[in-house]
Amino acid sequence: MELPFAEPYKIKMVEAIHTSTREEREAWIKAAHYNLFNLRSDQVYIDLLTDSGTGAMSDRQWAAIMTGDESYAGSSSYFNLKEAIRELFGFEYFLPTHQGRAAENVLFSVLVSAGDLIPGNSHFDTTKGHIEFRKATAVDCTICEAFDTECSHPFKGNVDIDKLRQVLEDAPAGKVPFVILTLTCNSSGGQPVSMQNIREVKAVTDHFKVPLIFDSARFAENAYFIWLREAGYRNKTIPEIVREMYSYADGMTMSSKKDGIVNIGGFIATRRKDWYDQASGFNIMFEGFVTYGGMAGRDMNALAIGLREAMEINYLTSRIGQVHYLGEQLSDAHIPVQKPFGGHAIFVEASKFLPHVPKEEFIAQTLCIELYLEAGIRAVEVGTLLADRDPLTRENRYPKLEFMRLTIPRRVYTRLHMDVIATALKNVFDRRDEIKTGLRIIEEAPIMRHFTVKLDRVQP
Repeated sequence: MELPFAEPYKIKMVEAIHTSTREEREAWIKAAHYNLFNLRSDQVYIDLLTDSGTGAMSDRQWAAIMTGDESYAGSSSYFNLKEAIRELFGFEYFLPTHQGRAAENVLFSVLVSAGDLIPGNSHFDTTKGHIEFRKATAVDCTICEAFDTECSHPFKGNVDIDKLRQVLEDAPAGKVPFVILTLTCNSSGGQPVSMQNIREVKAVTDHFKVPLIFDSARFAENAYFIWLREAGYRNKTIPEIVREMYSYADGMTMSSKKDGIVNIGGFIATRRKDWYDQASGFNIMFEGFVTYGGMAGRDMNALAIGLREAMEINYLTSRIGQVHYLGEQLSDAHIPVQKPFGGHAIFVEASKFLPHVPKEEFIAQTLCIELYLEAGIRAVEVGTLLADRDPLTRENRYPKLEFMRLTIPRRVYTRLHMDVIATALKNVFDRRDEIKTGLRIIEEAPIMRHFTVKLDRVQP
């Protein structure tokens, strides 16, 4: 009999997590104005809010923290990270930042102006936020298959090449500063982009003389799906696939809190010296000197190791396998989820799960609240709240899909935790017909409202 695949690590330290009663959770979520971001961590049993900065670091990373060089300028830790980025991605120029959205802020301060169009594949919330804050427009060119959760397309993060070409043909001269590819594509369900599609996008951007940037938070997971699903790559190593992916990019932004497997950090990397020179000034203003950029030396040391660990095939097989184990349990229970399962999370299609809740009452957020009340599990909405309001009309934008995202931190939870999540969601699914009303906004920020919004129950 073939042995089952087990986690490629053993546990050296444990952290206690807290259980609670439903009565306690009802009081806590009401006090939090039905916004899961407002909960205290000790009010949460299993935390699936995000995989950003919530992973467990390895013994090698913790050891590297102890040798961090905290010099303000020119620390050895900076050069350790610079060498890792050059080796893994092939970029000569690099700027550290304190996290991914900071990298976007610095680079977009150089590249994005009012009236610009930024085509891509379902831009992440902070990416869209930084674009719209600068009075520019994010143009979604994702393939149509991404919005059919039952479609089995292996690369639902792909860009529709005809859509992209049309945007570039129609855009006024000089108004598309770059095209951005998100790897994997978070907003469409943690879905990967194929190498073939990357090559096709590069051919189009070269034809129109437009640079190509990768949002790289989950680059290793994307490379794993290429290895797993795309013809011609099974005999390649993950580092070889990553190097080919980035050979087509002019630059990258990185939230290192995902596939860097660290708790804080990010960076910009590019092969264009003019971008580096211009971004350096903004980095000094917003983040810190160019050789630390908001990161401690110890964290740069840990990141240099984490980037390499994220590309180990046993790690990726375990990480993706845990996500898919949860997805299979939910699918077996006939709970509607995005298929095929993505890399970092399972995305539950809330509008099919709660068909009686009107779209104006934030269906996915309502489902997140019900799951929290059921078992103290904190998920996150990727739906109408996150889609925000149209910058011009100020009307709610209703995305094609209303998702509840169950985001799995790296190397943190066990298979038994996945069983608890699946059982809790099945319990909510069994009583779904009783849930007929959702939530209303009582206070919101003008942009990226989902982080701080205050909500209340809609009374029947």
